Amino acid sequence: MVFRDLLADTLRALWAHKLRTFLTMFGIAWGIFSITLLVAAVNGLSTGLRHQNEAFGKDIMIVFSGNTSLQVGGTRAGRALRWYERDVDPVTRQSPACKYVLPEIGNQIEIRSLNNSASLLVSGSLPPFQEVRSIGIAEGRFYNDADNADVTRVAFLGSDAKKQLFGGLPAIGQTIWMKDVPYTVIGVMKNKDQNNSYDGFDIRKVYVPYQAMIRDFQNLPPSPPGSIDHFLVVPRSLALHDDCKRQIRVALGLLHNFDPADKEAAFIWDTIEDAQDLQMVFTGMEYFLGAVGLATLMLGGLGVMNVMLVAVRERTREIGVRKALGATRRSILTQFFVETIIVAFLSGILGMVLSYGLCGLVDLLPMPSFFAGLLPTWSSGIISFALLAAIAVVSAVYPANRAASVDPIEALRFEAGG
Repeated sequence: MVFRDLLADTLRALWAHKLRTFLTMFGIAWGIFSITLLVAAVNGLSTGLRHQNEAFGKDIMIVFSGNTSLQVGGTRAGRALRWYERDVDPVTRQSPACKYVLPEIGNQIEIRSLNNSASLLVSGSLPPFQEVRSIGIAEGRFYNDADNADVTRVAFLGSDAKKQLFGGLPAIGQTIWMKDVPYTVIGVMKNKDQNNSYDGFDIRKVYVPYQAMIRDFQNLPPSPPGSIDHFLVVPRSLALHDDCKRQIRVALGLLHNFDPADKEAAFIWDTIEDAQDLQMVFTGMEYFLGAVGLATLMLGGLGVMNVMLVAVRERTREIGVRKALGATRRSILTQFFVETIIVAFLSGILGMVLSYGLCGLVDLLPMPSFFAGLLPTWSSGIISFALLAAIAVVSAVYPANRAASVDPIEALRFEAGG
């Protein structure tokens, strides 16, 4: 039997039992469809959260001062610590594994423009702050090294801060008064989604050079004179992350006489570890969904096998007649094998097309900031299809072998007796 004739006979046999074929295909297609959507949803959630984390700042550690919990050199535990401006240079020198060690100072200040007024958080740091905290520029510029060295009174506005002070009017070049001190607006931030913060969302802040902040606003209560709020630390690479973290603790421990192992004295919010932990959670979810998908496909394969065994029983007389007319065991085996493979693969293709199509349609809709949409991966599709192929072959072997083993005389007698 040539392949064309074999394919025609197979399709006729499947069409003759349309309902059974449809139900069988639906079971496998639904399995592929469900797996693809689940993986796409997990991938969309992990991608959305990762983008939000990167909007907050990429690969940074925020070092807060706390209270000592260990006794060192005769000093008591429970001693309150503060970081100071004088700490910046020695900590930077003693932390070669760190790319940036940036001080930051923030104070809530009454601000007014010619159009409006508001109470906003004013933040002062060094120019690399823009890179470290992923500050995008909508218009104008961020303050630079010259602004900081010259103690220039310039301000960069968060997108919401700009709306509060100027509404829809231009802000670049305009003057704002902070505690009656005039500052010139030189830039406005791009709007960004942020899922966490340590002192407020970036879009609601005003940013000024560090030296200007020290001169004009550092000593506002309740901050002690010369103090800073925290350090923003970035390692030179992920490989040096642990070294950078250790060096920061050691340097601050020497300056403030506390044990570097005392995590309560220098609390570090480590966004790098947070990102790694989050990735581990999503990786575990992907493995779990993979196991569920494999079980689903195996159940679908058992369903195909069961249906084809029923088909062998129903077509016992047909098989007997064909063998009596000279059909070989190989031709019978091939036909039932091809029938099973066609059902499985058509089901898989249908499930893939429907799932990818639905993902594309859903992604046209507006999404919440933490969800990047349904993002199916080609790797998951290929793996699902490869598993489907393996299960289809296994499911086809036993029914096809049962069909090829039918004795023609017994088959005719069995059917005639029925």
